[in-house]
Amino acid sequence: MIEVKLHDIGEGITEGEIIHFHVSPGDTVKIDQPLVEVQTDKVTAELPSPVAGKVIDIKASEGDVVTVGTTIVLIEKEGSKPSSETPEEKPVKEKVAVNQVSSAKTESVSSIEPMTRLTRRVLAAPYTRKVARENKIDIEQVNGSGPAGRVTEEDIIRFVNGEQQDTHDEAAEDSVTTAQIIKPTIEVKEIPFKGRRKQIAQKMTQSLYTIPHVSHFDEVDLTDLLELKKTLKQADPDGTKGMNVSLAAFFLKAIQLSLRDYPIFNAKLDEENEVIRLEGEVNMGLATDTDDGLIVPVVKNIEQKSISTINSEMKELIKKAKTNQLKPSEMKGGTFTISNVGPLGSTGATPIINHPEVGLMAFHKTKKMPVVINDEIVIRSIMNVSMTFDHRVADGATAVAFTNRFIHYIENPAAMTLELI
Repeated sequence: MIEVKLHDIGEGITEGEIIHFHVSPGDTVKIDQPLVEVQTDKVTAELPSPVAGKVIDIKASEGDVVTVGTTIVLIEKEGSKPSSETPEEKPVKEKVAVNQVSSAKTESVSSIEPMTRLTRRVLAAPYTRKVARENKIDIEQVNGSGPAGRVTEEDIIRFVNGEQQDTHDEAAEDSVTTAQIIKPTIEVKEIPFKGRRKQIAQKMTQSLYTIPHVSHFDEVDLTDLLELKKTLKQADPDGTKGMNVSLAAFFLKAIQLSLRDYPIFNAKLDEENEVIRLEGEVNMGLATDTDDGLIVPVVKNIEQKSISTINSEMKELIKKAKTNQLKPSEMKGGTFTISNVGPLGSTGATPIINHPEVGLMAFHKTKKMPVVINDEIVIRSIMNVSMTFDHRVADGATAVAFTNRFIHYIENPAAMTLELI
């Protein structure tokens, strides 16, 4: 008998929520056929069948939150002799521990085996998925009209009404008619506190109650950098296409250059061994707002990359984060985090540090305002910035000096580019 368990698919993952079962007891499955859809605080993934065989039992229910190592599905391997014992009757001694090779009768799928089937995620709210399931609709066949292709309840209704073309005609034949559509009554008045939201809450609580946070605020003049960005975007006279470089790519490089002189903010505190470890690499976390909560993908080795390379990798990671396609490796190893909330309209905040890191810099709203330069009033583009740090590791004067160095590079882009030569 094969025990299919919830695997550890990411750093710090301890549990996941069962979203949907693709099989039922008695079903025949093939190798790699999706068995169950699970959501953690990092990704939504499908647990594939490790063997071909028959589903004997399902040990959890949709909506359950199960811990890593919990058996979810029991499969009788194809070609094996049927067992006369029920799963409950098998002796405890036949169960195999995670990562333990055993000659016992019960085979076990190791919890360290990767959950390889990260689905091409269709963006949709749980309620929308419920409507699709109750109407026997494969939500992957529905064209989403929401942001980033998100499938809405209205998209499901249009699909059932035949107003969307199904890419699989057989699926359309199995769909219900307009008169048969099932639309559940909206009675939900509570938001379940589990899955990704619960994991985020636990991590934020750990950080806030472990780290003595201090934040300070400053202003940075983006006028010259915005002019440089505009110049790069314009096509050259010979017809060469210009480069659309995000301001955040310049921010990441300016932080990396500043960390060379103030490495205390690219560090981690090891309280048990009473040592502050200064990290050799600069791996920048990008606090990203998604429909399923806050996710922090990481751009690795900023010190080795050009601004254009940083720009490309950053945009690709953010796109993956918003479509739930990040790999666990793309969310590990951060040494410093940024939060670019200015486009949302923020004028200031005191963010929570991404434990066990030491610092986090947030970029807020940019607005044109009068500034006195050489005794003359001029209009400049000014952005608010906040620097939050672990006061156990660094002091306020050092944090201000670090921020001033960052401001120097942003307000003098030429100085930043000279550092790259």
